Amino acid sequence: MNRQVAVLAGGCFWCLEAVFVEVRGVLSVESGYTGGALRDPCYEEVCGGRSGHAEAVRIEFDADRIAYRDLLAVFFGIHDPTTVDRQGNDVGSQYRSAIFFVDEAQRREALAAIAGLDGDGTFGAPIVTQVVALGDWYPAEAHHQRYFERHPHQGYCAAVVAPKVAKFRRGFAHLLG
Repeated sequence: MNRQVAVLAGGCFWCLEAVFVEVRGVLSVESGYTGGALRDPCYEEVCGGRSGHAEAVRIEFDADRIAYRDLLAVFFGIHDPTTVDRQGNDVGSQYRSAIFFVDEAQRREALAAIAGLDGDGTFGAPIVTQVVALGDWYPAEAHHQRYFERHPHQGYCAAVVAPKVAKFRRGFAHLLG
């Protein structure tokens, strides 16, 4: 097994986690916080927008079964990478679009993906996704892990997460686990 890690932020981590747990070759997905200066933040500090952290997911995957570029394709396919500090009604730097690379190969792959999407005008606006080195990772509280799986009928999950999962299933059926 070729175990690797990808860390992505693109709005609420419940949305990203709910999608990436369904991707073939993904071994685990953990919701958490990264990209800020506050040590060991809690959800309220991150949502308050003062921690500097983004809500993100840490994806462990088998690179022999799923390529990093395919994870990036899913990432760009399920969120709007053209809005600064916003995904729909979720507003603030904690909801920014960011790729936290773990090595130089991931950095190059992320920049190439962005250049390709910008070059062919996929989104009709420039991509503002940050590409930055992964710093400290802080797992989110236990009740945030696998949130959609445990609460599919909760209001936000039904209105926001479920449509993203459905969009992923339609657009990336070939990557379903």
